[in-house]
Amino acid sequence: MSTRYYAFLLLLTLSSLFLACKQAPEKEGPSKLVPAYTPSYAKGFDILRPEGATSARLLRLYQQGAAPQELLLSTDTNNTHDALQTPVKSIVVSSTTHIAMLELLGVEDRLVGFPNTDYVSSEKTRKRIDQGWVTDLGHEEHINTESLLALKPDVMVGFSIQGNKHLFSIIRNTGIPVLINNDWLEETPLGRAEWIRFFGVLFDKEKEADSIFRQIEQEYLSAKALAAATVNKPSVLSGGLFKDSWHLPAGESFEASFLKDAHMNYLWKHSRGKGSLTLNIEQVIDRGAMADLWISPSFHGSLSAIENSHELYGEFKAFRDKKVYSFVNKRGATGGLIYFELAPTRPDLVLKDLIKIAHPTLLTDYELTFFEWLE
Repeated sequence: MSTRYYAFLLLLTLSSLFLACKQAPEKEGPSKLVPAYTPSYAKGFDILRPEGATSARLLRLYQQGAAPQELLLSTDTNNTHDALQTPVKSIVVSSTTHIAMLELLGVEDRLVGFPNTDYVSSEKTRKRIDQGWVTDLGHEEHINTESLLALKPDVMVGFSIQGNKHLFSIIRNTGIPVLINNDWLEETPLGRAEWIRFFGVLFDKEKEADSIFRQIEQEYLSAKALAAATVNKPSVLSGGLFKDSWHLPAGESFEASFLKDAHMNYLWKHSRGKGSLTLNIEQVIDRGAMADLWISPSFHGSLSAIENSHELYGEFKAFRDKKVYSFVNKRGATGGLIYFELAPTRPDLVLKDLIKIAHPTLLTDYELTFFEWLE
C-alpha cells in the first residue's frame, strides 16, 4: 500500500476518535455541598450534605493550622461509599465533656472505652464502668491500642493535643475513624455547648440535639438578661498561685465571658488573649486586693487551705470577708471534678451559679450546681 493510503487511514482514525470524544457524555463532577446545619455560636465544625442527598451528611471539623478534617456519614445501610455508617453503635471518647453530651442525648450505652475512667464523675456512666461495660484505656496521651482494637469501636473521638497526633495516626491506620473534637477551643460558653450537635449527627439524633441546645441557649440568654438588668456590678478576682505564678483568665477567654455575662466587673476584663494570664502575686494584689469576690482560687478547697498556702493571701478583701467560691469540692466517686465534665455542656448552670453568687437576690429558688462558698 502507498504512503498516501496509510496517511488517509490515520486521518480517518483520528477524525473518528475526535468525534467520539465530542459525543461522549462528560463525567459528573463532585456533588455540590449545601449546609445541613450552620452553627449559631460554634466555629469548629459544619454539617453539610451533598445536594439532593437524603441519607448522607458531611461532617467538617476545623483545626488550628491545618486543613479541615472531613468525614462522610451515611444512614443508608446499603451504601458502598467510603462513609461512616450512622447511627454509630459503639464509640470511644477521650474527654469527660464528651460523656456529658452522650448522656444528654441518651446514648451513653454506646460508650465502650475511655482513657483513665477515674476522671469520670457522672453517676450514670460510673455505674456502667463499674459493671464492666466501659473499658479503661489507660492515659489519654498513651492509650492502650491493643485494648482499643479489641473493642472494635465504630469511631473514636479525640481532642486535638499536639502529643496525640502520632497516636491518632496509628489508630486510623487500623481502620478505626478518629474524629478530632475541638470544643475546648471555642471562645464562648454557648459555642462549646453547641458541640452537642456534633454528637447528634453521629447518632442520627439531630432533632434531639437541636432541642437540647435550644433549651440550654434559652436558659443562658434569659439568665444573662436578668443579670444585666441589675444595678450592682461587684468586682471579681479569679485564679490563684501555682508555685510562684498566679494564673487567671485573660479578658477574651471563655471564663471571662461567664463573668461578664453574670454582670460582674472582672478586674482583668481588658487584658488581651483567649487563654490565661501569668502574673506575680504583687501584680494581682495591686489591682485585686479590694475585689468584692474571689472565684476559683486555684485548687484550694477551704479558707484555711488558702491561708496556709501563702501568707499574702490575707491581703485580699474577698478572703477577709469570706467571699471566696470554688468548684473543687464537688467530685465524683473516684475524684473526677463535676465542673470539668458537665460545665462546658451546661453553661446555663455555670452562669446561674455565678449570678447567684454576684446577685444573691436573683434566682431565689436556684441552688448552686458547681460552685460553693468556702469556709
